[in-house]
Amino acid sequence: MEKLGILVVVSGFSGAGKGTLMNKLLAKHANYALSVSMTTRSARGGEVDGREYFFVSREQFEDSVRAGELLEYAEYVDNYYGTPLKYVLDALEAGKDVLLEIEIQGALKVKEKFPQALLLFVMPPSIAELRRRLNKRGSENAESRHLRLERAREEAKGIEDYEYLVINDDLDVCSEQIHALIDAARYAPYRNTAFIKQLREELDTANE
Repeated sequence: MEKLGILVVVSGFSGAGKGTLMNKLLAKHANYALSVSMTTRSARGGEVDGREYFFVSREQFEDSVRAGELLEYAEYVDNYYGTPLKYVLDALEAGKDVLLEIEIQGALKVKEKFPQALLLFVMPPSIAELRRRLNKRGSENAESRHLRLERAREEAKGIEDYEYLVINDDLDVCSEQIHALIDAARYAPYRNTAFIKQLREELDTANE
């Protein structure tokens, strides 16, 4: 089987629990690597530059765009978010499955450049639960919560572009569902073209 890692794009509404799920997968399975995104938003309490995000100014972000250093980027709730390209490529070549947590605009751009990327959309069990999680954060004011819910309404229109939905009701169950989907994707024929070619060549000479 081919050893190239899988680029796993994880999206979902703000408050769906994407970050918590990624941390759960990283803690339990050694083969995952988390792609750290670059953003112009301010760090929240407890966030560390270079761990959750690379926190940069708008000018620094735009310089990276011009230099072609980002796999994708998009603007979300008045801030830029983007994916540094070099880290992703290096990790995939090393056989790591790269977890990329980004919003829907960026996910579709990644799919254009990496057709073999696996797109997963994380959902809360209900919108009432989504509201509860946003309120619980404590870092969002009423205006910010309103913007995030409006954004969720727009994002819901693109859910069909993803390959799988994952409902985050129970964290442990959901993280294992994601792991199982990634493991299954490893055996897709289009991810094993060299292996299939080898089998065909052996079959062609089997009766000689």
